[in-house]
Amino acid sequence: MLVLGLWGLDRGGMWRDEAVTFQVARRTVPQIWQLLHGVDAVHGLYYLLMHAVLGVHPGEVVLRLPSVCAAALTAGLVAALGARLVRPRVGLWAGLLYAITPMAGHYAQEGRSYALVAAGATGATLLLVRAAQGGSSWRAYGVVLGLTCWLHEFAVLLLLAHAVSLALGRVGARVWRGWGCAAGTVGVALVPMVLVSRAQSAQVAWLREPTWQTAGGLLRGFLGPTDGVYWACLGLAVLGLVGVLGRRGALTCAGVALPLVVVPPAALMLVSQVSPLYVDRYVLYALSGAPLLVAAGADRVAGAVGRLRLGGRMPEGHPRLPSLSKTSPLLTLTGVLALTLALIHQLPLLRDDRDPARRPDDLGAVSRVAAREVRAGDPVLFLPVQTRNVALAYPGAFRGARDVGLAESGAVSGSLYGREVGAESLRRRVAGLERVWVVADRDLLAGRWRPGSPVERAKLAVLAERFVPGEESVQGDVTVRLYVRRPAVSGSRSALNGSHPALSAPHPALSGSPPPLPVPPRPALR
Repeated sequence: MLVLGLWGLDRGGMWRDEAVTFQVARRTVPQIWQLLHGVDAVHGLYYLLMHAVLGVHPGEVVLRLPSVCAAALTAGLVAALGARLVRPRVGLWAGLLYAITPMAGHYAQEGRSYALVAAGATGATLLLVRAAQGGSSWRAYGVVLGLTCWLHEFAVLLLLAHAVSLALGRVGARVWRGWGCAAGTVGVALVPMVLVSRAQSAQVAWLREPTWQTAGGLLRGFLGPTDGVYWACLGLAVLGLVGVLGRRGALTCAGVALPLVVVPPAALMLVSQVSPLYVDRYVLYALSGAPLLVAAGADRVAGAVGRLRLGGRMPEGHPRLPSLSKTSPLLTLTGVLALTLALIHQLPLLRDDRDPARRPDDLGAVSRVAAREVRAGDPVLFLPVQTRNVALAYPGAFRGARDVGLAESGAVSGSLYGREVGAESLRRRVAGLERVWVVADRDLLAGRWRPGSPVERAKLAVLAERFVPGEESVQGDVTVRLYVRRPAVSGSRSALNGSHPALSAPHPALSGSPPPLPVPPRPALR
């Protein structure tokens, strides 16, 4: 997992969520604290952690290193779970399978909290198993799960999964009391986070209700995106479900892994039918259960193969029974070879995932365009305000440029992207310019969604009224476009409009025709 995580880690550009991590974590601790009162409280602990990490060296590789290390830790914890619940070879197979799963590799290379949450959740699950078996205290379980929930509050759904595991294991009252005390402590500790984040729920207003296709996509992400790997893993996972109910008081591999895979995503999807909150990365930690089920199923196949080699099931103590143990290294090696073939089969997907184009956007590419085109003293307008993210993450590309819409920086105002001037002030500032560079969302300029903010509408209006677009460079969903003042002579303006009908047409939201249905923007995600 560490090797795959480090492979291609320097993509040469951050996407918008990583850029938020980068620019917020480089603020002072009081400035981060001020920000969390208004936005992104759910990521507060992660931002403080990254503040310390980026204090060593502020770079894109360092930004992603904690996620790489967390993913490697998660693979090791999955292996430890498999070894404890079944046998060492199951742990080996499960850990390797987690490492080569493209979904795990994707988030191992993101400068966000989700890989760390997965490590904490898997560690808490291992501590649950040990505590239920009497091997550790519930205090460690509560501390690890509490910290994990503070990294992202939706990790609290892990409590539901663990409750189902204890119920399937038919544990005694002593175990239930220990778990109940730990779970109650975690819940109480999370109350401040819940209260603050509820007030910031507008950040996820762009989400939509998940569907059956959403659930199917998540399952394919857990088991493998390619058909060959997916169907093989699905068949083995079904075999791994055998024995989900073990003897009374004992947690089984299926009894731990199945709730981990199913309960958090199912609970969040059900809640999202009323209030949409679901995104697959919010339940990335549930992925840890899938390799355990697959490896347990493979172990059943291996056991059946071993018994066939011995001519059928042998009773305990049979003189030929030791021969089965001699086949174990060969069976283990066969499983590792199968996983190696799965890795080779999925290698093109893993390689493509290192391409910045696989992310929603590439702010590094946008910054390189700005560094090439924008000169010191040039006015720049960001449309909408979220596109200022590129300048905050890559300030060198805009060094000396004038941000005509900015009233107060994000660090000072306690906001993600800064506080902008009012609509009328914005109109006056832009109207007096001869030319202005616009860094904008392409869908917004094309009229595929309409901004709700009066300031954003004022930006569109003044550009349509007084300027014509000229040269531009498109990078994914973002365009860097130069606008120049319209000629004063109407005849010249008509000629210009006739030469460039697509560029000089007014914005649909400002014309007399009915505007398109509003589609929410793609903001920095929580």
